Amino acid sequence: MSPFRSLIPAVALLAACNSGGELEAQPGPARPVPAATTVPAPAPTQAGKPFVVQPVADLESPWALAFLPEGRILVTEQAGQMLLLSADGRRRQVVATIPVDSAGQGGLMDVVPAPDFATSGRVYFSYSTAGDGGKGVVLARGRLRAAEGGNGGEMRLGEIEALFRATPFVSGDGHYSGRIAFAPDGQHLFFTNGERQKFDPAQDPKATLGKVLRLTLDGKPAGDPGLTARGFHPAVWSYGHRNLLGLAFDAQGNLWEQEMGPKGGDEVNLIVAGKNYGYPLVSDGDHYDGRPIPRHATRPDLEAPKVSWNPVISPGGLIVYSGAMFPQWRGDLFIGGLSSKALIRVDVNGTSATKGDQWDMGARIRDVEQGPDGAIWVIEDGAQGSQGRLLKLTAPR
Repeated sequence: MSPFRSLIPAVALLAACNSGGELEAQPGPARPVPAATTVPAPAPTQAGKPFVVQPVADLESPWALAFLPEGRILVTEQAGQMLLLSADGRRRQVVATIPVDSAGQGGLMDVVPAPDFATSGRVYFSYSTAGDGGKGVVLARGRLRAAEGGNGGEMRLGEIEALFRATPFVSGDGHYSGRIAFAPDGQHLFFTNGERQKFDPAQDPKATLGKVLRLTLDGKPAGDPGLTARGFHPAVWSYGHRNLLGLAFDAQGNLWEQEMGPKGGDEVNLIVAGKNYGYPLVSDGDHYDGRPIPRHATRPDLEAPKVSWNPVISPGGLIVYSGAMFPQWRGDLFIGGLSSKALIRVDVNGTSATKGDQWDMGARIRDVEQGPDGAIWVIEDGAQGSQGRLLKLTAPR
């Protein structure tokens, strides 16, 4: 996740995507933000936290947020709405309504602006859908443009096309993953596919489930050549993963990933091409039914996590912080905690990482992002159909 993500205008998509085809869309209604007087005032620095928490906006089951270069904010909501918020969060419009399968952990998921967003207007996003064999996660993109015949700053997300679908589609409503990160070369992106609570696909070379994938910007497979030569799906970059909900490059080009473990064993990993990260062969946690899983230490031939948690934190989004507002944390990872209701910092030193701070936020944190001024923004995870807040964290004066 780059410090700047993307945003687009209001559209209601009526047709599900055909394999790699464009989605039919027509304008949908904008949803106004409540009057400015209803936006909460900044809260004082909370005890034990080195930042000021400012509530910015209320959202319905938000999943991800992203910044456009000029400061506007794109937010996805689980039911399928993509919102464009003003930089202060007081004005919003629905830029797209994506037809998603939002049962369980499904819905409209990640959103990231293209590296050339300033000229192309392209925004990449992910969502879950039903199809042959069950359900799966889809990578798609569209263009954010001024709405035809619109008033003022009204926008629409158009030219929407599905680029890549996880394979195979399977039954169930969990572990879609769907995180997106653009490579430093500007020519590739990385896309996460969860193992869909099916365990074995994480080690199946033919499946994309339980994998980190590398794709071209058009969604074509561009995985690790060594794995492809061994018969893996040509998009696979690394494998042996569970539910990958965070993905970000640091300034040195290292790719960091975090994922939910089973009953214990949440992980932060440094992703290296061709490596097997062990699940479900090894884990620092056990199955929910009580069956043990061998620990990472028993299989030194498999990649061990840089950091793991037991009890779990239930990690949500992930960023590598690079801003000026909190210079003491440059290069560190920030993770949203769901069951832990926390914001978690991981101290990074080159390719090594250790646990840092864990701040109680009083609510499930679904995603975390860096704003243009270096502030840290988080979204609370409301249960389906309920509200979660967009919060801005700034340095105390």
